[in-house]
Amino acid sequence: MSADTPLDQVNVEALTRDQAAVELARLAAVLMQANTAYHTADAPVMDDASFDALKRRNAAIEHRFPNLKRADTPTDQVGAAPSDGFGKITHAVRMMSLSNGFEDADIREFDASVRKYLAAPGEIAYTAEPKIDGLSLSLRYENGILMHAATRGDGAVGENVTANARKITSIPQLIDGAPDVLEVRGEVYMTHADFAALNARHAERGGKTFANPRNAAAGSLRQLDAEITRARPLAFFAYAWGELSAPLADTQMGAIAQLSAFGFATNPLTQRFTDLAQMLDHYRQIEAARATLGYDIDGVVYKVDRLDLQRRLGFRSTTPRWAIAHKFPAELAWTRLEGIDIQVGRTGALSPVARLSPVTVGGVVVSNATLHNEDYIAGYDSKGETIRGGKDIRIGDWVQVYRAGDVIPKIADVDLSKRPEVTTPFEMPVSCPECGSDAIREEGDAVRRCSGGMICPAQAVEKLKHFVSRGAFDIEGLGAKQVEQFYHDGWVREPADIFTLRDRFGSGLQQLKNREGWGAKSAANLFDAIDEKRTIPLAKLIFALGIRHVGENSATLLATSYGAWDTFEAAMTHAELGRGAAWAELLDIDGVGAVMAGSLVAAFHQERERASIDRLVAHLSVINAESPTSDSPVSGKTVVFTGSLEKMTRAEAKARAESLGAKVAGSVSKKTDLLVAGPGAGSKEKKAAELGVATLDEDGWLALIGDA
Repeated sequence: MSADTPLDQVNVEALTRDQAAVELARLAAVLMQANTAYHTADAPVMDDASFDALKRRNAAIEHRFPNLKRADTPTDQVGAAPSDGFGKITHAVRMMSLSNGFEDADIREFDASVRKYLAAPGEIAYTAEPKIDGLSLSLRYENGILMHAATRGDGAVGENVTANARKITSIPQLIDGAPDVLEVRGEVYMTHADFAALNARHAERGGKTFANPRNAAAGSLRQLDAEITRARPLAFFAYAWGELSAPLADTQMGAIAQLSAFGFATNPLTQRFTDLAQMLDHYRQIEAARATLGYDIDGVVYKVDRLDLQRRLGFRSTTPRWAIAHKFPAELAWTRLEGIDIQVGRTGALSPVARLSPVTVGGVVVSNATLHNEDYIAGYDSKGETIRGGKDIRIGDWVQVYRAGDVIPKIADVDLSKRPEVTTPFEMPVSCPECGSDAIREEGDAVRRCSGGMICPAQAVEKLKHFVSRGAFDIEGLGAKQVEQFYHDGWVREPADIFTLRDRFGSGLQQLKNREGWGAKSAANLFDAIDEKRTIPLAKLIFALGIRHVGENSATLLATSYGAWDTFEAAMTHAELGRGAAWAELLDIDGVGAVMAGSLVAAFHQERERASIDRLVAHLSVINAESPTSDSPVSGKTVVFTGSLEKMTRAEAKARAESLGAKVAGSVSKKTDLLVAGPGAGSKEKKAAELGVATLDEDGWLALIGDA
């Protein structure tokens, strides 16, 4: 996979540790935004399939790098924080989410995990019910009287929508024979017919129309004026419960029947199965009937039927072990591949992009799709194994498109029966389409790269775009569009040119203020914004250089390790690829591998690139990384962790050490001050003993830093 390939398109197995940390941060932000838009604003920014794909990717990265799991991980989140427009209600029993399955194999694995946990080789019954695409609601009854209603919110605290829930005719206000405390949970939804009628009424009055029934239902329930809710055609399906003063039944099916007897609508498609194959057939029958149900569903939920077994299975952090949602597949569409364009990235990678006849996929018109690299087009994945049954992709093909990840369109299949008679396999160009330089595919690399370097306009422009990006210099008023314009006009050819713009085009005949789209004030504002960034933190400068394999986290790691630009620059200058003290010191930084180290050394030893860096730094005042905490017992010391830590993860230990001013290294050397060794420590502990490095166990370490 190319270093230019966006991280969201890199297979989880191909991610480095640093890339994984960056990707987890991105996923946390994207999923939090999507959660808030969906649960709080009732204005989703992506479809369910795309959201699920992102959560699966996040979980897969956490599984591969468990020590990188973030405190704000989407894995442990349920819903989103309640809106400030309503009062808050704390749920007596937390409202959980469900784990998801997407293939039959996922459901078989779920069944196997249930049996393994219970050590039950015999018959286990499950219920299967449609998963309603609506808004979760919890209704609390005391002595049969509806006391309050709350949305799921973040699972612990929801919005008080009691007045609105009382306006929904399918929600009973009084229940005869109910337990003293009864919390009924289910989904508020709107039928397709009622949704269409509501939108028609709003359109006639020139009002807002809703994108889909789920939005309409959520927006209707979450009205501050309950009379608006009364006018909206909402319905409620009950399927679960929270706090109970007495059990409803011994089984899931029995409890659903009891809820129905209390007057709640329950889904008639809910059935009980003891045969897994029959349960999966039921899923397919529901999927086939999906368009005729009259309301939206996005899968089928399976639950262990016996409630005593549910209690034994219990819960993970946010999901029950006794239930799973079998989601329907992402929406697919067929269209024609009209052409394949080649884009050149900032490190010279040639990336093929499919140009498609426009087609609607999941409510979005798609005209482009990523093709990754030449192997992908030929029908092979990054490991050389066949994909799409080995079918290659050719211009003129009829291709199946889906939206994956955060809605990046991809090609799922090719219909060979519709392939034109006269067609040839696609061949990647062997020269750069931008500058004509040789495009070389090195051994072990998945992509071809332009060898032109900074003489290639595409690479130069992409490097400039990266330089002014948010994580780098982030100059207000100077974004990707502006630097591209300035480059093609010959005003800015490299980063250093940005800092001479005022001197060159602040006055005289050719002034910035005289350009189209610029005035005296906007030009002055840009010059001032550029001057503000002449002082820049070391980490941001390192990241802004756009060196392959050096992301924001890596840049911060390097800045912390070297402290000052002069120290960092001298180390990179003296480092020789694969040998020498400076190279060893670079590799000794925990989190820096040979690939990243090689890119750093190469950048500082290429004459033209090094000269460009030197010209840039001459205009800057670089802020040193923060000095270590002076009163910490490990301040300024180099610490190595080895073996299994039992009271904290390796990532927690590393973060704690760094917060106290220590440097964490990945290997033991003469510069190591302290080795923290847990059970299973091996060669590092032996080497520490040989070098006379002080060694502590985990308890000793915690006592030393005052965390015991």
